[in-house]
This record gives sequence, C-alpha cells and structure tokens, in this order.
Amino acid sequence: MADLDRLYDVVKKEAGRVDVVFANAGGGEFLPFGSITEEHYDRTFGVNVKGLLFSVQKALPLMPDGGSIILNASVAASKGIPAFSVYSATKAAVRSFARSWTNDLKERRIRVNVISPGPIDTPILDGLLPTKEGVDQFKSGMATAVPLGRLGDPDEVAKAAVFLASDDSSYVAGIELFVDGGMAQV
Repeated sequence: MADLDRLYDVVKKEAGRVDVVFANAGGGEFLPFGSITEEHYDRTFGVNVKGLLFSVQKALPLMPDGGSIILNASVAASKGIPAFSVYSATKAAVRSFARSWTNDLKERRIRVNVISPGPIDTPILDGLLPTKEGVDQFKSGMATAVPLGRLGDPDEVAKAAVFLASDDSSYVAGIELFVDGGMAQV
C-alpha cells in the first residue's frame, strides 16, 4: 500500500491526474484441486485481486470525470482449465469488479471495462513450467485450443486497450472484451 501511495504521489506531482488506468496485475501457477495450499491461495488472490483493487482505488482521486479504467482478466475466468482454479477464480473476481465499479462510478462517467486475453505469447508463459520442452509443448497445446490456431501477440491486447482507453469507446462500459482468437467463444 505504501508503494502505491508513493507511486500516486509522484504521478500527482508530475502529471496532476490519471486519465486512464490499465490494471494488469496477474500471475498464477498450476496446482490441481486437492493440492492447493493456503500460501498459494493468498499469494494469487493477493496479487491478482487485492493488488488490482487497490491500484485502481488509489488512482481514483487523480481521475477526472469521464476517465477510463481497463482491467485485465483472462479467458481462464470463463474456461475450466485443469489445475488453474485459483487463478481462474481471481480473474472471475476481476470481471465482477468491472460490473460493480461501472455502477459505482457512473456519476463520474468513468468507464470500467475488462480485457480477457487468451494465451498470449509473453515471458509469463515461459515461467509456467520448469523446462523449455514443457513450455513449448504447453504453448503448442494452447495454440490448438484457439480457433485461430496460434497464440496471441501482446500488441493485439495493447490495441484493444487503446480502443477502450480512447473516445472511440465513449459508449462502452462494463464489457468484457475477449482478445483470445475465439478461444472462449467457440
């Protein structure tokens, strides 16, 4: 919390305001149901839910009316991915925040939306399994689960975020935009 206070103090001094917040707190590890530990649960919910919530809440005093909040969730909130239930639950909580916060912030006309990426080829995927062979096999398996037949590129998520941050989406609020090659849709 103190780190967030310091961050927003610097933002206030240097910029005076925050027009857009893209809250992308996330991480997780595979643990099958029956093996989940309290530490795993606390760590995953601490970063993905608590970290995101307070990052956004502490930005609110610096946000002008009409701002945009974009929360990063995951298709894992909609899919039943084995051994990923705790992570999936955190991303479902993120989706729920957007629904509630859209109503909480309606008087200020602050739009809250969610981006739910599918498998995106980022370094976080490289850390999910202990060997390169395991990672390559995991990525290949994930690509076959995507109707477009490939992993997404980080720029594809960024372009969706830019849309939701811009005035081009001025009448878009409370949505979940899947950037997943159709993975959660078909």
